[in-house]
Amino acid sequence: MAPKLPVYLDNNATTPLDPRVISVMRLVLETEFGNPASTTHSLGWSAEELVRVARENVAALINAAPEEIVFTSGATEANNLALKGFAECCTSCAPENIRFIAAATEHKSVLDPLHTLASRGYPVKILPVSKDGFIDPGVFSRALETGPAFVSLMLANNEIGTVQDIQTLIANNRKRIVYFHCDATQAAGKIPVDVTELGADLLSFSAHKLHGPKGAGALYIRRRNPLLRLHAQLEGGGHEYGFRSGTLNVPGIVGFGEACRIAKTELDQTRQHLNLLSQMLLTQIQDKIPGVKLNGSPFQRLPGNLSLAIDGIDNSRLIGLISTKLAMSISSACQSASPTPSHVLKALGLSEAEQRSTIRIGIGRFNTEEEIYYAAEILTGAVNKIRTERASINVVSDR
Repeated sequence: MAPKLPVYLDNNATTPLDPRVISVMRLVLETEFGNPASTTHSLGWSAEELVRVARENVAALINAAPEEIVFTSGATEANNLALKGFAECCTSCAPENIRFIAAATEHKSVLDPLHTLASRGYPVKILPVSKDGFIDPGVFSRALETGPAFVSLMLANNEIGTVQDIQTLIANNRKRIVYFHCDATQAAGKIPVDVTELGADLLSFSAHKLHGPKGAGALYIRRRNPLLRLHAQLEGGGHEYGFRSGTLNVPGIVGFGEACRIAKTELDQTRQHLNLLSQMLLTQIQDKIPGVKLNGSPFQRLPGNLSLAIDGIDNSRLIGLISTKLAMSISSACQSASPTPSHVLKALGLSEAEQRSTIRIGIGRFNTEEEIYYAAEILTGAVNKIRTERASINVVSDR
């Protein structure tokens, strides 16, 4: 029996809500409508308590203290607050004395704010990566030789799945790093994320990447460093310890907290499940389809992520053929509105043909073995169809 269509394999873009998350959010939406900033009645007190519990659950996932969590609308806002907030807070410093360092494969919500800061006069250094997406330790250390820097590095890449050895990079260069910001959006809930072990001063992540709701995210801000200050990007009331004003999204925050609680409790189970299905799908595809290359590290990678370059295939044509049966993507969902090629694949040194032939598969908690077998069958059929059409065109051209 065929699975329910389309089979969802775009979990790096977003994840379906866990039914347990829906359950707690429904209760809040129906009965707990108070504003947590309302301190004069029981509905406000109740909402405040719900946020407090959620903050504890979110903090526990990354081994942080609850008071180190600032709720945002998502990881994009958290990244902007970390980068721009730091730059704008250093009003007593000349912009040219504040250096920012990041990798070429960072998410656009890091690279674009850095581009903005560069246009304002802040020195920004974008580091190259290897063909597997790793930062060379020597290159990283040399980038820090000209003076202390604010470093922003992604833990797990959203397109190719490579997991960076952040802990070693930061530990070996800690004396030269003023502050370290980590974008852990793809990693949280899939692999262990510990702010202490990473050496992170700031860390961003989002609810909808770990089976929570869209519109809720967080920025971890290490409070044990009294010198770490950020200028609020949203002003008007001083909410969230003065870092982010605005009425809190209580249903979203409660859903975020429950998603983090589940992710922490079931982390090992989830990793095993995602690794099993990923390897199963990769093996089937490579057995049935010649000329398939895995982008990114084959070993140090995010569970559930497969970035595949299929020789001789136009990814837009392939996605068009399978779109009613399989839901997957070409690259980052955040970049789909732009006609430009993936900056991540380009940074790996892939040719234009390889970039145009790459698809991204994101396997999630609720995918099944039945769906994996089905996906391999559909992909094989679509690739064979494209290759047959291409061969026919070549034969006609030769005549």
